[in-house]
Amino acid sequence: MKVAILAAGLGTRLRPLTDLVPKTLMPVLNRPLIGVLLAQVEEAGFLQVAVNTHHLAEQVQQFLVSRPWSFNLSISPEPELLGTGGGLRQLGEILRAEAFLAINGDILTGLDLGAIRRSHRQEAATTLVLHDCPPFNNVWVDGAGKLAGVGERPAAAQGPPLAYTGVQVVGRKILEYIPPGGPYDLVAAWRQALEAGETIDTTVMAGHFWQDLGTPEAYLTAHQRLLQGEAPELARYFGPLADPLIGPGSYIEPGVKFGGGVSLGAMVRIGAGAYLRRTVVWDGAAIDPGVELQDCIVASGVRVGASARGQVLA
Repeated sequence: MKVAILAAGLGTRLRPLTDLVPKTLMPVLNRPLIGVLLAQVEEAGFLQVAVNTHHLAEQVQQFLVSRPWSFNLSISPEPELLGTGGGLRQLGEILRAEAFLAINGDILTGLDLGAIRRSHRQEAATTLVLHDCPPFNNVWVDGAGKLAGVGERPAAAQGPPLAYTGVQVVGRKILEYIPPGGPYDLVAAWRQALEAGETIDTTVMAGHFWQDLGTPEAYLTAHQRLLQGEAPELARYFGPLADPLIGPGSYIEPGVKFGGGVSLGAMVRIGAGAYLRRTVVWDGAAIDPGVELQDCIVASGVRVGASARGQVLA
């Protein structure tokens, strides 16, 4: 039971937030995203975890080594960003397993990761976990449940397209289609494997919680869904939940109103008469009296003196 977490991405769509912290350390209900992923794999019984790093790598490494884990942890720095394929190959060389689970570091999901790992057939080059999630549906499956292609509909496809969840079980065979030592795209490796006659299995899931956190809108949506109780299987990783979620040491002055979907970090101050709706405020930020914020993200230590809608305030 080994797992790779792909955490080296730049997070460009989340700038300027990811100029301050890497995407995988962005707080979700006041807990770093990668902390949630690691708690999940720990609970599922994985014994070895490898994480790759690139953007603001020292922050990720500091977080990883500052906590005791029950599994053996390896960190794989990438001075040059190796992409989805190159990074995966390097992590596979660290894990040295016939098959291992791989998870994109920018998703939050309630999938049973241990069961997914155990479902992999040894003869498959890899097993992709898919679901129906427009507008991400671009993966095609044939009549036997095997991968038929990605992108344009191939002749062998049966049924509508599906979306890749960012979770897969990687077999040693697929790593042979990723050149060593440099950047490479994982989808290109899948296509090469199919052309060479390899079998790529798929597992189609439904009825689970899944949310990417790759954009400000997706980040806010994740908080709103969690605070609405859509993911009871994940609630234990965050502690008692309430909307608004108020972090330790935060102070709410009289007359403040909340419209739902609000998460406040530690030591946040909300001035009298302010109104917040579908807004996430990081540690140490301050909202001046009378300010109205809707669909906003406020970075750590920022003071907000004017009302805003749909903005990242950093």
